Amino acid sequence: MLALKHQAFLAEMQRRGQAQPDGLAQCFQLLSLAAAIDQDCAQRLAPLGLSEGRFVLLFLLQGAEAPLSPHQLAERAGVTRATVSGLLDGLERDGLLERHVDPGDKRRINVRLTTAGEALALSLFDQHTQWIRDLFADLDQAERTLLSGMLCRIWARTDAGRAA
Repeated sequence: MLALKHQAFLAEMQRRGQAQPDGLAQCFQLLSLAAAIDQDCAQRLAPLGLSEGRFVLLFLLQGAEAPLSPHQLAERAGVTRATVSGLLDGLERDGLLERHVDPGDKRRINVRLTTAGEALALSLFDQHTQWIRDLFADLDQAERTLLSGMLCRIWARTDAGRAA
């Protein structure tokens, strides 16, 4: 289940006569799993002309009570304004969203889904969440709770976790 780069790292440790520190193989398993999930996600979205970033914007817009500005979308998606602009350009070209000048502030642009974008966002979100549920289907509730707790403990030891 380890990616080749992680297998190579462990093999190099062995070649150098270093014992495997506790947790290294598990870290590599986790990284390999995350990469596999990302790859599967990309392969599921690609036939629809979507990336994960475009998909995130679709469901953020679909779930919004009112049209959102590109700035608000960037904040909610956790990406830069430049990244959002590129994603919005592609979604607009594909007829999935529209940009409109805010009637209350002509300097502001609002973004909303087209009917096609709304339909795609609804169906795709349901498909995507079911796919994720299926990944964890072999784990019972106690196992999922245990896994979640362990992942949180590991997260807390990362730089990002300590900063949070």
